[in-house]
Amino acid sequence: MKKTAYIEELKGKSAEQLNETLVAAKKELFNLRFQNATNQLDNTGRIREVRRNIARIQTVLNAKRAE
Repeated sequence: MKKTAYIEELKGKSAEQLNETLVAAKKELFNLRFQNATNQLDNTGRIREVRRNIARIQTVLNAKRAE
């Protein structure tokens, strides 16, 4: 999914849904880090992608709180 489409999708969600998405992304990041530490992770670029998605989610959440 393109990042602009992902951001638009995030903007359409409520703050509660964004919090749920954020928790899920953080869990995924934890699992990816764990797999990387045990040499079970094939696509290490996914860690970077998830970290950036977490930042995008937090940015949208902060913008909604500021409104």
